[in-house]
Amino acid sequence: MIAIPRFVTFSVASALALAIALPGAAQEADLDDLFDNLRDVGPEAAQAIEGRIWAEWSKSGSPTLDLLLDRGREALEAEEPALAVEHMTALIDHAPDFAEAYNVRATAYFQQGLFGPSLEDIRMTLALNPRHFAAMSGLGLILEELGYTEEALAAWREVVAIHPHQQGAVEAIERLEREVEGQTL
Repeated sequence: MIAIPRFVTFSVASALALAIALPGAAQEADLDDLFDNLRDVGPEAAQAIEGRIWAEWSKSGSPTLDLLLDRGREALEAEEPALAVEHMTALIDHAPDFAEAYNVRATAYFQQGLFGPSLEDIRMTLALNPRHFAAMSGLGLILEELGYTEEALAAWREVVAIHPHQQGAVEAIERLEREVEGQTL
């Protein structure tokens, strides 16, 4: 057995930590810029920025895991939410810190009317990615469906604070404000 000097072990460990942290830090800086720009542009430009944000969120760091994500999304599009849950559960088993896997699975659970598991996956998505406007939108939808209109309104307001041009959010806020705060005559 070869004894590795302590300073070599530290150097290797430091290099590995740096190699792992740099892409994440770079991705986070890119996302910070995208979210800053998202607040400063009009609706048309916002769509392009949103697409770039989704592209960043969809990077698991592994081609195999990216394939599972794609298959899960394809299952949702094919209206096969149970299959999407299977793909996302496998993905989460291998990458428990990948927020987008929880978001897709939350959507699949929602499509099956399973609000409890959907809410749990939304919670995980937002714990891992607090700016995930789609997960926050899902939260707003479920809360409204369950009759928690004030909480739903708060969720939709969070969506607009993150993404001012999110489709449906402004309409949801207007609708819920009338319900919660009443209509003025």
